[in-house]
Amino acid sequence: MRSTRQPLATIEIPEHYTRQGEIRLVRPYQRETMRAIDHAVELGKRRFLLELPTGTGKTDLICLQLKRLIQSGYAEKILFLVDREQLAKQALEAIQDVLNQYGSYWLKPSVIRQEQQITVCLLQTMISRYREFTSGYFDVVVADECHRSIYGIWQTALTHFDAFHIGLSATPAAYIERNTFDFYNCRNEQPDFTYSIQTAFEQKYLVPYRFATGITEIIAEGAEVDEVYYDPAAFERKWTNEASNRLMMQEFDRLAWENYQELAPGQKIGPGKSIVFALTKNHAARLTRYLNELHPECKGRYAEVITSDVSNADDLIRQFKYEDYPQVAVSVDMLNTGFDCREVLHLVMCRTVRSPILYQQIRGRGTRTAPHIDKRKFVIYDFFRNHEYSNDSDTDIYAETGRGHVSIRSNQQQSFPRSELIELGLRDRWQQYVNYQGSSVK
Repeated sequence: MRSTRQPLATIEIPEHYTRQGEIRLVRPYQRETMRAIDHAVELGKRRFLLELPTGTGKTDLICLQLKRLIQSGYAEKILFLVDREQLAKQALEAIQDVLNQYGSYWLKPSVIRQEQQITVCLLQTMISRYREFTSGYFDVVVADECHRSIYGIWQTALTHFDAFHIGLSATPAAYIERNTFDFYNCRNEQPDFTYSIQTAFEQKYLVPYRFATGITEIIAEGAEVDEVYYDPAAFERKWTNEASNRLMMQEFDRLAWENYQELAPGQKIGPGKSIVFALTKNHAARLTRYLNELHPECKGRYAEVITSDVSNADDLIRQFKYEDYPQVAVSVDMLNTGFDCREVLHLVMCRTVRSPILYQQIRGRGTRTAPHIDKRKFVIYDFFRNHEYSNDSDTDIYAETGRGHVSIRSNQQQSFPRSELIELGLRDRWQQYVNYQGSSVK
């Protein structure tokens, strides 16, 4: 391979490629990323860290670069590592689309190893199977969401292979741990290439968003009943309130129907694809029931629960992405990352999110462009004011360390049983009704 290798600079970066049956142009920042890798390879670097926000085509980009590495003679066998099944499915789909001239397969725990050119594998599986491969078997190892893959025993699945290592991450550099930079030999804690979400919005490669906010006094301030304080942070874990949940779904549904054609004039069926993020599986089931009760004409198909314990979760995800119904997917954590549906117009946060990484992952579910429905914006219905905690706004995009706060009552007591969910029969008083914040959608 070394004797026949060509400089990467001599391998043309394509103008366009075919993906999901459509011709897509290679974007300028994707070209810059590939040139950055080319330059680092020529300088002798063997580990690379790329940071691009959700929705900017990291997987497509890396497939195009892998093709150039194969064409130049730098690579023959490639390993694509992910840490979630949904990410594995999406990676294999992209590989078989963009790199269809090269054999590929998903190495699962029960699958016999195949001599294909590209292997997709869960990190959890490779930990128990890496000894089946010599250290030089793979020429390139790609780690998706790499900041989660380089700790403790997980790192063994990477370091075993003497190869080019390419790490992909949608997490902003400010949140990437130092040992990730160390593993990928990055100087001054800077990725080999970074593309900010602010720039992606400015260049219209991601769709901007607006907020709709609504909250009850109970959720905002907690409640005190019979001298027992019910902490708002414990909502749906220690106590619940049916009126709050119903009102959240009613207000979201009303606004979504009123505004979906403004958000995407080409969207034919209302209210457009929506994801509701619940706190627990039981919470998700209740929210789904309330939504379906609002639309009896859909006979229970308007909203569906999509969680890890649903037996037909893969079928429901396919239906949500490619069929008219369900219009609303209600989930807990399954759709936070590794889920790609370009048509999403509404994100509904019915839970507290205090992790800046998780907040940005959830927000990223709506940022993908969808020209076929003329998607112009999407709306975040943040019933728990998570964006205020993170100091996020639709005019000052949040992408760095959150400076928000959580109010804590000094007298709060955990004097109610941990094992049962208490139903508070309180009448909610809304401090503000759900409404668009800022200027109208243009």
